[in-house]
Amino acid sequence: MFERSRKGERALLIQPYANQPQSGGAPDPDLLEEFADLARSAGATVTVLLTARIDRPNPATLIGSGKLEEVRAAADASGADLILVNHPLTPVQERNLERALQRRVVDRTGLILDIFAQRAQSHEGKLQVELAQLRHLATRLVRGWTHLERQRGGSIGLRGPGETQLETDRRLLQKRVDMLQKRLEKVEVQRTQMRRARVRSELPRVALVGYTNAGKSTLFNALTGAEAYAADKLFATLDPTVRRIGLASDAGATRGGSGGGVVLADTVGFVRDLPHELVAAFRSTLSEAREADLLLHVVDAADPARHERIAQVDAVLAEIGAGDLPQLLVFNKIDRLGDDPDDDGAGTPARPFEPRLDRPAEGRSRVWLSARDGRGLDLLRQALAEALELRHVGGRVRVPPQAARLRAKLYELGAVKAEVADEDGWQVEVELAMSDARRLFAQPHGEWLRPLVEDAAGGAAGPA
Repeated sequence: MFERSRKGERALLIQPYANQPQSGGAPDPDLLEEFADLARSAGATVTVLLTARIDRPNPATLIGSGKLEEVRAAADASGADLILVNHPLTPVQERNLERALQRRVVDRTGLILDIFAQRAQSHEGKLQVELAQLRHLATRLVRGWTHLERQRGGSIGLRGPGETQLETDRRLLQKRVDMLQKRLEKVEVQRTQMRRARVRSELPRVALVGYTNAGKSTLFNALTGAEAYAADKLFATLDPTVRRIGLASDAGATRGGSGGGVVLADTVGFVRDLPHELVAAFRSTLSEAREADLLLHVVDAADPARHERIAQVDAVLAEIGAGDLPQLLVFNKIDRLGDDPDDDGAGTPARPFEPRLDRPAEGRSRVWLSARDGRGLDLLRQALAEALELRHVGGRVRVPPQAARLRAKLYELGAVKAEVADEDGWQVEVELAMSDARRLFAQPHGEWLRPLVEDAAGGAAGPA
């Protein structure tokens, strides 16, 4: 045993990698850069970055004895008081490395948990982070002292052994986990009630998702006028923020489904190999993405590995059950690009870059913009209106007395512009979003909106 240092500002980084022929026998440079960014985001100063080729992981220390000596020498020379390993470590490996290096050792999961602990601001976020930390810690409990070797019963014959201190720690930790889970269940009930209220208001729900540090919060602020925290660092924000925004229709008015706009939610950023403890703990936060009508997948356009980032985010979305939701790709940070990045790989010549909206025949539509400068936001609003079918349609429809509920819903949506009553019901002049028209058309008595929907669709209409 050794006294673990409470310092940890100077870090030595270890990047394990497998010897794969396609990589030329070297680690992925993007992985190295992201690992260093994670360390700096946690507040560490990177002193040395070592790579360790691992053909067969050592069950005791992950890395071999020769590399272990190299790490110890590099840590002594650089004054590093913390060892960060970009790989999951078993409790035994972590403990053996600490004993051999006489320094604190933190693996990738522990590092990301530490960053989340620093960033969480809301009550819910702090509960979620603590729950993830305790679940991670539960597998890493060791005997910290021996003065309570056995807690024994009463006197006389001492009546047999009690529980060890390690068992006491596990029991107390499990109690804390159970309490946190109950608190989070209450928070989830409150969040579900708020979400149901938004659903009842018939507002379309849009969630911002994407790789961490892609500019989601900056885009959120630019669209909503909010002041959500945004910074050039990984996992700058954790807590979801929800705002209502208006979208300009073809006629120039600011309106959306239910006569007002859409609900936009900013969510936590994703990263490759996101720890499962976090995915489980942040289920209520991630539900903003899982239950959205549309996902705005924000991508750093200046990132050379943007296609890999898109695939990694899609993998996390599939893991949380949001992989089948419609998406709109938003390539942000075009202010960092001098020329057209030729994202589709078709070999088109480079040209000076300007905001644009791409509508490919197949696949997801793409908007190229700069949230920081505000360029291209009008194109994004246009793409949102198209994707959510917020294009407004209007005309005169007949509503018979037996369809009075339909008439009431039209009034709830603020869609009625004029109305004339007669012995057969009402002649109603309406204007509403295409998405609302399709939704009402699919409901009981919605067939009275058939002329409106068919004229807008240019043919036969069917349930939305």
